[in-house]
Amino acid sequence: VAGAMAYTVWGWSTGALTVGDLVLVNTYLIQLFRPLDVLGWVYRTIRQGLIDMAEMFRLIDTDIEVKDKLGAPALIVRTPTVAFDNVTFGYDPGRIILDRLSFEVPAGTTTAIVGPSGAGKSTIGRLLFRFYDPQAGRVLVGGENIADVTQESVRAAIGIVPQDSVLFNESLAYNIAYGAEGADQAMIEQAAQDAALTALVSRLPDRYDTMVGERGLKLSGGEKQRVAIARTLVKNPPILLLDEATSALDTRTEQAILATLRRIAQGRTTIAIAHRLSTIADADNILVLDHGRLVESGDHVALIRHGGLYAEMWNRQASERREESETPAEAAE
Repeated sequence: VAGAMAYTVWGWSTGALTVGDLVLVNTYLIQLFRPLDVLGWVYRTIRQGLIDMAEMFRLIDTDIEVKDKLGAPALIVRTPTVAFDNVTFGYDPGRIILDRLSFEVPAGTTTAIVGPSGAGKSTIGRLLFRFYDPQAGRVLVGGENIADVTQESVRAAIGIVPQDSVLFNESLAYNIAYGAEGADQAMIEQAAQDAALTALVSRLPDRYDTMVGERGLKLSGGEKQRVAIARTLVKNPPILLLDEATSALDTRTEQAILATLRRIAQGRTTIAIAHRLSTIADADNILVLDHGRLVESGDHVALIRHGGLYAEMWNRQASERREESETPAEAAE
C-alpha cells in the first residue's frame, strides 16, 4: 500500500499522473485489502469453530460411566429412608475413600455427617446422587437400590443446598424456578417466603424480575444461600442434603440461614454434611467418619461423653472460637 501510494504521488508530482489517478489507485487498494482483512477474520472464526466442534464430538463420544439398567423403573419413595450397606468406593482403585461404610437414616429425622478433611463426607453426597457407582455394597433410598432405578428419578427425590450456590444471569424468579420445571409464580413466591427472601425481594427494583448473577445484581453469600433454599423448596423433595451449606458465611448470617434450614427440614429426611460442629449439634444422630470408616455415632451429648474423635474436634473448634472472640477485646485494650 505504501509503495503504490508513493509511486502515484511521485507520478503526480512529475505530471505523469493526475489527482484522479491517485484517488483511483487508493480506491482500488481499499477494495482489495478490505476483503482480505475480512477473509482473515473468517479464517480464524472457522478454525476456532472446528476446534470447538472437535472438542464437542470428543465429549459426545466419551463413554458414560454411570448407566441405567435396561428397562430400569423409576424410583417411588414411599418411606424416605437412606441407607449405605457395606459401601466401598474410591475415585482411584488404588485409594479407597469409603471402606465398608454402613449406616441408616430413618425417615423424618436429621442425620449429620462429620469428620476430618478427607474422611469421605462429600463423597457420600456424590454416591447418593449416583454421580458414581460404588465398587462394592449398596446405596438404598426408600429401601430401593439406586443402581436398579433410573438416575433421573433418584435425583428428583433429593434436594441439595450446596456450599457454593450458582446463579444464572437471569431474573430472580427464573433462578428460584430452576428447582422444578413448570413452577408458577405462586410457587415461586411461596418458596421465597419460606426461605425468608421476601425482605430482599421488597428492596429490589423489579422484585422477582430483577436480574441477578454475574451480569446483574450481585447478591451476598447469605442471599445466594436463601435462593438455593428456595430452589429446593420449589422442588419439594422428601430427602434433603445440606452439603456444608453455611461454611462460607459469617456467624450472624449463618445463624439466620440455620434457622431457615431447620424450618424447611421439618417433615423431611435430612442429611447434613458439616465441618463446623456447632451447626449440627441438635441433629437426631451424628455420624463421625475417619478415613472412610464410621468410628462413632450418636447424638451430641452422647458423643461428648464418649470422649472420642467427635469430642476432640468439638473441643478444638470451641477453643478456636474463644480465641477469635478474645482477639478483638485484646486489640481494643
